[in-house]
Amino acid sequence: MKMKREDIRNIAIIAHVDHGKTTLVDELLKQSGVFRANQEVAERVMDSNDIERERGITILSKNTAVFYKDKKINIIDTPGHADFGGEVERVLKMVNGVILVVDAYEGPMPQTKFVLQKALDLDLSVIVCINKIDRPEARPTEVIDEVLELFMDLDASDEQLDCPFVFASARAGFAKKELDDPEVDMSPLFETIVNYIPAPEGDPDADTQMLISTIDYNEFVGRIGVGKIDNGSIKVNQDCVIVNHHDPDKMRRVKIGKLYQFDGLKRVEVQEATIGDIVAVSGIADLHIGDTICSPENPESIPFQKISEPTIAMNFMVNDSPLAGQEGKFVTSRHLRERLFRELNTDVSLRVEETESPDCFKVSGRGELHLSVLIENMRREGFEFAVSKAEVLYKYNERNQKLEPMELAYIDVPEEFTGAVIQKLTSRKGELQGMSPANGGYTRLEFSIPARGLIGYRGEFMTDTKGNGIINTIFDGYGPFKGELSYRKTGSLIAYESGETITYGLFNAQERGILFVGPGEKVYSGMVIGQNPKTEDIEVNVCKTKKLTNTRSSSADEALKLVPKKIMSLEQCLEFIDTDELLEVTPENLRIRKKILDPTMRKRASFKK
Repeated sequence: MKMKREDIRNIAIIAHVDHGKTTLVDELLKQSGVFRANQEVAERVMDSNDIERERGITILSKNTAVFYKDKKINIIDTPGHADFGGEVERVLKMVNGVILVVDAYEGPMPQTKFVLQKALDLDLSVIVCINKIDRPEARPTEVIDEVLELFMDLDASDEQLDCPFVFASARAGFAKKELDDPEVDMSPLFETIVNYIPAPEGDPDADTQMLISTIDYNEFVGRIGVGKIDNGSIKVNQDCVIVNHHDPDKMRRVKIGKLYQFDGLKRVEVQEATIGDIVAVSGIADLHIGDTICSPENPESIPFQKISEPTIAMNFMVNDSPLAGQEGKFVTSRHLRERLFRELNTDVSLRVEETESPDCFKVSGRGELHLSVLIENMRREGFEFAVSKAEVLYKYNERNQKLEPMELAYIDVPEEFTGAVIQKLTSRKGELQGMSPANGGYTRLEFSIPARGLIGYRGEFMTDTKGNGIINTIFDGYGPFKGELSYRKTGSLIAYESGETITYGLFNAQERGILFVGPGEKVYSGMVIGQNPKTEDIEVNVCKTKKLTNTRSSSADEALKLVPKKIMSLEQCLEFIDTDELLEVTPENLRIRKKILDPTMRKRASFKK
C-alpha cells in the first residue's frame, strides 16, 4: 500500500549559470543550523573542487540535507552549464520538486529554459525563486511575467502555472513572499518548500527498489552509488540484485556493504533506510548510473532516460616533444590510460576509446568546457601529455547523409557590436534566427550554428565585443552537414632551432606578429612561439645572439625594448591550435607545437595535402 513520508522533502535547485544556486544552498545550510555558531564557513561551500572554486561554477551535482522544524529537506545543487546538462537530467529523478532560481535582472536565460523543460517533463512541482532582488538594477515584477511566459512556451499545465513565487537575496540571506514584506531570513522559502513540494511516496512493505542516479568514487571504498529509495527499505548486509532498464540481460547478486544518509555536508552511516530517503550505498564494485537495486524475490528495474551522447572529441597522447618528461610526474601511456579510465568511474558523459597507437586515446565529451576541466584536473595531479584540436563527432542517417551536432547560441551584445558578431558567425555557417532588443541597450541575437563553428570562437567574441558580450549555447540535436569551414585566419610563428630564447632574437621576431614566449624560455624546433597576422606559417630564430666585432661592443647599442608576451589560458590555447598542431600540457607549462616537428617533413606533408 502506498503511503507518504511527511517528514521528508526532496528538492533540486536548478538555474542558468551564475544566477546564484550554490550561494542559495549555502544560506539554507547556515540558517538551518548545520554549522556551529562560531564555525568558519567558506563561501560557496558546496563547490568543493579547486576548479569549481576558482571559476565560480558548479561542475558536479552535490547532495546535502537540512532540517527545518521537524522536517528533513534533502537538497541537490546542480550545475548550470550546458556541458554538464547530463548531471541535471539524472538528478531530477531523485526529487519531487525543484526550486527554479532566476536572476532578478537577467530574467530567464537559455539554460533556465533547458532545465525547466526537463523538470516539467517529469511533472515535478516548481517553486520560482527570484534571486538578487537587492541588485540596484533588479526588475522583479517584469521578470515574473517573463518566467510565466516561459512556462506557457513550454506548455506547462494549469497546476504547474499556478506555482508560488519567492523573492530572495541569497547573498544577504533573506527571502520573502511579497516584494514589500520585511527582510528577515530564509524561513519564507523553507515554509514554501514544506507546504508546496509533495512528500515522497512509496510502499514501505513492498520489495526493495532504488534507482542509482549519481556515482561518487572514493579511493578507500571504491564506487559509491547515490539514489532515492522508491519502494521498500534497505539494510546493511542485505542481499540484493542489480538490474538495468536499458540492459535487460543484466542481473547480478550483490550485498549492501555500507549505507549512508546525508546530514548537512556530512555522510552519516545508518543501518537501515526506507522509502523517500536519499542514501549512498558502498561495497558494490561494478555499480553504474541507471542501475536499480532490488530484492532478489522481485527484481524490477526503474526506467530512466539515457545519458546524452558526447558531441566532441580530442586525442590525448603521450608527450613526445624534446622537452618531454622534465616537468611531470606521470608521463607514460600506462599512467595516461589508467587515469582516463578512472575518470569514467564518476563522469557519465565521457567516453574513452583506445586507438591503433598504444600511446594515444580518443576522449569524447559534451563540449570544450567539459574536456578542458578534465585536462586542468590531470595537469594539477602531475600528468604530462599532449592533446589535439577538438573535433566534432559526426553521425550518418539511414540514407547515409552526414549529420553534425548543432547548437543554439543566444548572444547579448551592445548594439554597436552586432554587425561584427553577425558577420563572424555567418562566416562560421551560423544562421541568424532572431534579433530583439534586450535590457540596458543590449541586443539579443539567436543563432543556429554547427558545434564546430563555435570551436575557438569565444576568445574572438570577447575581443570583438570588448569584453561586453554574453554568449550562451545549448545543444540542439543533429542536423545536415553544412560544408567545410576554416578554423583560423592567422598563421603561426614557429621556432627554427632548439635552445633558450634571447632578447635580440625576440626583438627581431616581434615585428612578425604576437609572441607567446619571453626571454630565457626553453624552445625547440617546431614549437609555435607566436601568432602571425597573415595566413602562412613563418619560421623565426629566437635563439639568435648578436655577433660582436672589434669596433662595436655588446653594450654600445641602446637597450632593446620587448613587447610583453601574450599569456594564454588553457581554453585560449585549445581554441588557438589548428588541426596540424598539438598542445603540450605539463604541470608547469602549456606549449603549442606542430604535430610534425621537422621542417622538411612538415613541408612534404603539406604538399601531399
